[in-house]
Amino acid sequence: MSLSLYKVLHILGMMLAMAGLGGAALHAANGGTKANNPNRGLLGALQGVGLLIVLISGFGMLARLGIMGQIPLWTWAKIAIWVLFGAAIVLPNRAPQYAKPLLWLLPLLAAASAYLALYKPF
Repeated sequence: MSLSLYKVLHILGMMLAMAGLGGAALHAANGGTKANNPNRGLLGALQGVGLLIVLISGFGMLARLGIMGQIPLWTWAKIAIWVLFGAAIVLPNRAPQYAKPLLWLLPLLAAASAYLALYKPF
């Protein structure tokens, strides 16, 4: 696959993950619980499939860029950010008071991840 296709898939994965997490956070922010969320499975699937696409397309881009062997530090930082995204799905249900701040934090984390990919600071 071409580098451009990997980039499109990477962005698609990010959008899916953000939709799933945002939906879960919005439901909790509006007073919803895990038990009364009829779309809980859909939101979890959006987040999970999105993160899987991000992971696969990200490593595909690394291969296309010729980055093999030792993974650069900026890549590990991106992986850490996306691990936080993966863990964030439990936060709205376990601590609903953090649901609204999560709606602001998620785009900032995504922006930090994009910064790392574009500028490769380390």
